Amino acid sequence: MPDIAFLNGRFVAWAEATVSIDDRGFQFGDGVYEVIRTYRSKPFELEAHLDRLERSAKELSIPQPYARPQWREWIERAIELSGYRDAKVYIQITRGVAPRDHAFPLQSSPTVVMTIRELHPLSAELRRTGVTACTVPDLRWGRCDIKSLNLLGNVLAREEARRAGVFEAILVKDGVVTEGSISNVMAIRSGVLVTAPEGPRILSGVTRTVVLALAAKEGIVVEERFFPVEFLYEADEVFLTGTTIEVLGVTHIDGRTIGAARPGPITQTLAARWEALTS
Repeated sequence: MPDIAFLNGRFVAWAEATVSIDDRGFQFGDGVYEVIRTYRSKPFELEAHLDRLERSAKELSIPQPYARPQWREWIERAIELSGYRDAKVYIQITRGVAPRDHAFPLQSSPTVVMTIRELHPLSAELRRTGVTACTVPDLRWGRCDIKSLNLLGNVLAREEARRAGVFEAILVKDGVVTEGSISNVMAIRSGVLVTAPEGPRILSGVTRTVVLALAAKEGIVVEERFFPVEFLYEADEVFLTGTTIEVLGVTHIDGRTIGAARPGPITQTLAARWEALTS
């Protein structure tokens, strides 16, 4: 089954999916993106992802290239062409091609790229045993709520995690935990789920929103507030949420054992509810 490439309204061969060197996405990171995953060839929470894509583009004054029905049609067609049951749908919109100048061009048309690649879910064993993490400084810009192409801070954090031999880097700014390099971070203490609040300091994940709703249905108390690193170290449970990782328990952070060194009961419950929702 093929990986699928889409460029400015056309499905093209992968090698032909190229953009100009004057594209502002390449020159300035002047663009936004979304990642949607499929379950059994169906896009999960498609409307929520498209809502965030539209919001991110609006925040950067990038005109929306397609109306919502057209987006749905392109995405569903791409998934069908790929034939993948589990896939990652990557959508990128840039401000388009223009002579290099920091100010917005007076005239330009957005560049739209979409790719469909097969997604290989995390193993059942990894989910059972949990993962490790390290903390790193949050070096990102001040509007993390916009899902922009400016990911260098995340890249550097992710590389630190790789070099440390752990799964994820948890970002810390001004003494408090914000999120992970590819995830939102949640901690359980005395039965209360605590996670950083929505706002410019985090990218509020679609998975995050669904998991918090699942927690509420289970009667779990949720507090959206910032907390220091020490709160993580002393938590009964810590887990990550994200489009490709779903609900994933953390057993060690900075070499310190979290809880019983395995995904805890609330993490397991929410992971089971997620699996039931997406099965």
